[in-house]
Amino acid sequence: MKHNREFEIAWQGLKPGPHTYVYDINDRFMQEREVDDSFKDWNAKITLVFDKHENFFMLHFDIDGQVTVPCDRCGDDFQLKLWDEFDLVIKLTGDDSEDIEDEDDVAFIPRSETVINIGDWLYEFLMLSIPLQHIHPENEKGISGCNPKALELLDQLSEHPDKAANPLWKGLEGIKVEDDKKSKSKKQK
Repeated sequence: MKHNREFEIAWQGLKPGPHTYVYDINDRFMQEREVDDSFKDWNAKITLVFDKHENFFMLHFDIDGQVTVPCDRCGDDFQLKLWDEFDLVIKLTGDDSEDIEDEDDVAFIPRSETVINIGDWLYEFLMLSIPLQHIHPENEKGISGCNPKALELLDQLSEHPDKAANPLWKGLEGIKVEDDKKSKSKKQK
C-alpha cells in the first residue's frame, strides 16, 4: 500500500477544540486496500470531526454515500446506500509505552508521533457500514427490485414434491408426549 499524506492529520499544530475534515472516497482508495472486486463504484463522503483535547482526541466519523454490490438474492448489481457513524478516542501515551494494545473504541499513540494517519480507520469504518445482507430494496409500491426472472426461478427451485415418508419413523407418529406443565398439574391434584 502506498503512503498517502491526504489522510494524515498533523495534530500538534491544531488549537484545542473541534476541527472538521471531509474525505471523498472512491474506487482508487479502496483498490489500494485490495477490497473485493464485487464492491465497485465507490462514492462515499466521510465527515470527520476531530476534537483535540490536552491528552486525547475524540474523533467522530459520519459516513454517507453508495457502492455498487451484487444482490444476494438475484445476483444483479444495485446501488447500496451507505450511512453510519462511528466514534473513536485516541489517547496520548509516553514514548516508552509500546506494549499498550488498542481497544475497540480507543487507540493509543505516543506523544512523539506528530501526525495521525486515519486512512486505515476510514477503510475499516466504510467496510463496517456495509450490511451483511445485500438485497435490492423494495420500490414505492412494495415490490422487490430484484430481477423478476431470477425470483421466478428461485420459486420453482424451492417447490419440493412431498418426499416419501421414511418407514423408520412411521411408528413414532403415534406416540403422544405430554407437556411437562400439564403432567405436573395432574400429579398435584
